Amino acid sequence: MKTFTAYVEFDPDTLLYVGIVPGMPGAHSQGATLDELRGNLKEVIELCLGEYGDSVEFHPQFIGIQQIEVAV
Repeated sequence: MKTFTAYVEFDPDTLLYVGIVPGMPGAHSQGATLDELRGNLKEVIELCLGEYGDSVEFHPQFIGIQQIEVAV
């Protein structure tokens, strides 16, 4: 069993949670609830792993989140 890190945001325009798995092309999804998003991401990760197999290694390591202030 492998564990993957997903970055999750809430989109106020669509009222959906959106998640991506960094370092895994195509591994992104959305859901109306966090539980739905988790299930959708699990499914897409399994599909991506089936597609890529052992040809690509995923080793991203979560470091943290930074806020960047810019003048607008």
